[in-house]
Amino acid sequence: MLMLVLAGLAWMMQILTMLKFLVQYGIDLWGFLGLTILMIPFIISIIMPFVIFIAVLFIYNKFIADREITTMAASGISPFRIAMPAIKLAAVMTAIHLALNIWIVPATQVKFYDTQWEMRYGLAHLKLQEATFTQMAPGLVVFVENVAGHDLSNLMLYDNRGARGQMVITAEKGKLVNTIRGLSIVMSGGSIQYRDDNFTVGTFDTFDMDMNMADRGQNNAFRVRRVSTGDLISLAAHPKGLSPRELKSIMAEVTARFLGPLMNIILVLICMVFMLKTSLLRRASFNMAAPMAVGAMAVAQTGFMAMSDAVLAVPHILTLGAAQIIAIIMLFYILKSDRFQS
Repeated sequence: MLMLVLAGLAWMMQILTMLKFLVQYGIDLWGFLGLTILMIPFIISIIMPFVIFIAVLFIYNKFIADREITTMAASGISPFRIAMPAIKLAAVMTAIHLALNIWIVPATQVKFYDTQWEMRYGLAHLKLQEATFTQMAPGLVVFVENVAGHDLSNLMLYDNRGARGQMVITAEKGKLVNTIRGLSIVMSGGSIQYRDDNFTVGTFDTFDMDMNMADRGQNNAFRVRRVSTGDLISLAAHPKGLSPRELKSIMAEVTARFLGPLMNIILVLICMVFMLKTSLLRRASFNMAAPMAVGAMAVAQTGFMAMSDAVLAVPHILTLGAAQIIAIIMLFYILKSDRFQS
């Protein structure tokens, strides 16, 4: 339930930041919601360790407040057995988190950026109105008498984007098409007027006008979240030709994808150690176990994020993974001790 609530709040914030797609590009509501939904797997992968920690902390703190754990301890149940449901939950969520990081998040990020580009510059957002001058980009105006889907008739195009001249094209027919650089209009049966230092007039049977509204290559700029896990491992193993900034982002992403899920187990074990090994025999009116667990969680997560950002090579990733495994073993050892502590 906590996961749904927090993911929903984050999704709503994402909707607010992307409202320009509804207003500026004229995208229909369902297409817009579909675009924002593609961010949900990434949002979940970010908040999952915190959500599991908070949920476990809340439940076990309630158990302690209701003296249920005290009753279980009096009947001889060890702290490790009491903690086992939370540990099993963490293990299951770690597997789900790993699947999200390795397969689902990269795939949805690729779809998200491609869909976003199409909405901005592709045919998906373009709605030419009949007998109306439409500004498709600064300095680029199109007038169309008849529009039938992507087929145009009796059109005029004015292009003043060039630094050296102006161009006016008229044509009997035209068709909007997608190319690797974005939108193009393929026109037939028309004339062209070009003015720079001279004035040139000509006719054509077929003319392909590249609108150059945006280069799709810009959309394919290096965004490490959309790189598949196999390609990411290959880049990390063979970093030649990468800039320092790209290398750093690749190493941080590899660390987050493979070692980030382990934080689910580490944070839950930290919670269990503080809740079960420091609080049962206290009779104070205010139990400090929960605040101490939150502080330890913040230190552990901050330390992991700082070390992830400092990773610059594969051996560093292996070292950080080994440190996480050692931390898990140590926390397990503390929980496995049979006696409760005050």
